[in-house]
Amino acid sequence: MEGVAVGGIAVTLLDDVYRRTAEVGYWLGEPFWGKGIVTDAVSVIVPVAFERFNIVRLQAGVFGNNPGSMRVLQKCGFVREAVLRNAITKNGVVMDEVMHARFRDG
Repeated sequence: MEGVAVGGIAVTLLDDVYRRTAEVGYWLGEPFWGKGIVTDAVSVIVPVAFERFNIVRLQAGVFGNNPGSMRVLQKCGFVREAVLRNAITKNGVVMDEVMHARFRDG
């Protein structure tokens, strides 16, 4: 698998009234799940995001059927804020989005 991406992570700055908020998003190929890779990546990118950008909030929305991703965020200091009912449609399936956030001051 040399030269093939196994995952990715990004911080996206929001704008207008959300200009002090950014969203972190990530994915990892299933063969690499359960190895702590995403937890490590999120834990590294969070302080970088707060250092480089004028944000007070970093948020992440997770598919309601993805408890592994929710655990990653909780391990990295994010708190579960809300469940957005029927907010996502993927592959024809409507599901909830679970919003997590971490703040500059905590």
